[in-house]
Order: sequence, then C-alpha cells, then structure tokens
Amino acid sequence: MDPNVLLKKDMKEKQELVNIILDRYLPRKDEYPKELHKALRYSIFAGGKRLRPYLTILAYQLYKDKAEVITPIAAAIEMVHTYTLIHDDLPDLDDDDYRRGKKSCHTVFGEGIALLAGDSLLINSFELISYAELSDSLKVQFVRELAHESGIKGLISGQMLDIESEGKKIDKKTLNYIHSNKTARLINISLRFGALAAKAPAKELKVIEDYGTKLGMVYQIVDDLLDIEGSQANMGKSIGKDEIQGKATFPSVYGIETSREMAIDLTEQAKQRIATLGDRSIKLRILADYMLNRKS
Repeated sequence: MDPNVLLKKDMKEKQELVNIILDRYLPRKDEYPKELHKALRYSIFAGGKRLRPYLTILAYQLYKDKAEVITPIAAAIEMVHTYTLIHDDLPDLDDDDYRRGKKSCHTVFGEGIALLAGDSLLINSFELISYAELSDSLKVQFVRELAHESGIKGLISGQMLDIESEGKKIDKKTLNYIHSNKTARLINISLRFGALAAKAPAKELKVIEDYGTKLGMVYQIVDDLLDIEGSQANMGKSIGKDEIQGKATFPSVYGIETSREMAIDLTEQAKQRIATLGDRSIKLRILADYMLNRKS
C-alpha cells in the first residue's frame, strides 16, 4: 500500500485519540459561561492535521508501544497550538477571517471572547499536563519547558519580531529568528516531549531534536510557498495575505525557487538524521516527505 495512505490512516487514528482527551477535558459548550466554552470547542475541534500531537506520539512510540500515557501531553500541545492560531487571526495581528476551512474564532464570537478562548487554552494546557500518568518530576519539566518555549523567549518573541518586521526589508538572520521561534520550536518540543516520556537515550534524543528543528523549518517554508501557490479551499485560510501585509517570509527573502530548494534539502537532511535510528523511524521519514509535499 502507498506509504502516504498508511501515514494518513495512522494520523487519523492518533488524531482520534487526542480528540477523545480534549473532549473529556474541556468544559461542555452548555456549561457557564457558555459563549467562552463554545468558542473553545469551536476552535479546538475545527479540524486540522493534529501534526504536533502526532509527532509527540510518534516519538514516544519509537520506544513504547501504547500511546495512552503520552496522549494527554500531546493534547496539551495541541491546545497551545490552537491558542496561537486564535490569537494570530485577531485583527491586531494577522487579521484573518478563516482558519481550518471555517470562520476564525473572533469572526464568529467577537474579539474579546476569542482573546479569552486563546488565553484559556494556553493556561489550561499546563493543567492537562499535570493529569498525565507520568512522574511528577517529568511533568514539572514539561510545564517549565512548554512555558519557556511558548513565552518571551520562544513563540511570543517570534510573533513580536514578525509584527515589527511587517513592511520592512529584513535579513536572513531575522527571518530565521522569527520562524525558528514562531514555528519550529513547538514542532521540536512536540517530538522532545514524546522522546523524554519514553526515556530515550541522550544521543537519540539529540537526533530526534535535530530532525524536529529541520522539519519545523520545512513546515514554515512550505507554508510560505502555499500562501503564494496554494488555494484557499485546500489551505482552509486566506491566501496571498503575506505579500499584502509585507510579511517576513522565505520567498520574500530568498525567492520562490531558492525557498523550494531549501525545503527539499532540509527534508533530505531530516530524513538522513532520523534514519540513524533504524527501521523504527520509518514513519518519521515518510512524514518528512509528506510535510514537504503537502497542499494544506
């Protein structure tokens, strides 16, 4: 069978595991205050590939068979990711009316509720981590690292520089800083948490993190290219906005063809790096190709 078909089937199965955790944890939409809980559920269950939780589970399953132990951690990471999407779409940031093929949260519920929904997902992700059946020391480490990666030295710093760079000519170092922090770090930590929970040897953890860093940059480059060459139907969000808003993107700094070559080269590097773990890394190698060739 086509490896991509098998991969999509596996992604769907893991997505359902994560969705079960999220459904159990988040308040019902008819619980008070209803509008906030409706907004939370609207955004978290709007669709999406669940890439980051899938990476967490794959890294864990390099060493352990069952995914139940790591699934709450994977779900918490998806909560953080969805928070970033809700806030990114707000008028004062990227100002997008669509996300995952549906109206964005603020368009449906208003900016105030969307802001609170994003805040809630971020804050409560740490509570969800505390419920995982892992050692207390490891859960404390996960809370600390996720806060670090999501905060002023990670996601928020990348977002801040992204805002400051709009409409300006930026250098390659600045571009790399923005997207290393805004995109690649959450993808990397998704893999790191899965590997740490499974007690991966230090040398192999380094391999997994190197793969994650490269995969994160490929994801961003492809995202930038799809904003130019993709379709709104496939992407589930507005396209062509990067150029209109003067965003710092790989095509704007390197050009389309060079950006595409960079993505191909980084994908090969990622596959070669993770291949050192042997046959058990086959899904991660297939996933790298899938991410390079994605249309959404």
